[in-house]
Amino acid sequence: MPKPTHNVLVIDVGGTHVKVCDNHHQSPVKIDSGPKLTARLMVNAVRKVTAGWKYSVVSIGYPGPVLHGKPLIEPHNLGKGWVGFDFRKTFGCPVKVVNDAAMQAIGSYEGGRMLFLGLGTGLGSALIVDGVLEPMEFAHLPYKNGRTYEDYIGLAGLKRLGKKKWRKHVFDVTEQLKSALEADYVVLGGGNAKLLKKLPAGARLGSNANAIKGGIRLWDKLTLR
Repeated sequence: MPKPTHNVLVIDVGGTHVKVCDNHHQSPVKIDSGPKLTARLMVNAVRKVTAGWKYSVVSIGYPGPVLHGKPLIEPHNLGKGWVGFDFRKTFGCPVKVVNDAAMQAIGSYEGGRMLFLGLGTGLGSALIVDGVLEPMEFAHLPYKNGRTYEDYIGLAGLKRLGKKKWRKHVFDVTEQLKSALEADYVVLGGGNAKLLKKLPAGARLGSNANAIKGGIRLWDKLTLR
């Protein structure tokens, strides 16, 4: 990947951890997350662990729908205060906010028509078609037995069903969505993807490191094409 034109601070907000990295740090710093983490607490924690870092712009991967760079609804697995929060003012530099799955998808993209599914605390999803990003929100759509996709292949589904049945549903959902969206390939990312013993046809494993790569790509003078 060409050298970025900005020094980017990347914040990947998850239900268990917030991961923070920039162009000059090989490994992300992890901050504990959870249902009490508000936007203000997140920013304060990030500024504390990055004291002394030099960055000119910030990328934030947000666990929920984002429109025009702003969170649309409060996150399901975190505290409140995210909608309407002024990240630019608080960080004192330009900030881009995207859906967390979209950020990891951008870092995972290798051309064509790609579906990204993030198997983490929740279920993230994004579609990139010939370089054009379309964030998706499958997580809370009905899947079966009155439960959602996230209820089956998110962390709650893994705990309720056990690994064997969870893997079966990951295969089923991946194959259904790949077919419905006519994807060339599927990238399975998120922290729980490593629990898969084998992969559905046309799928490959992603990496949480791709979220950092995607956050940096947001500021590159490059296209995804």
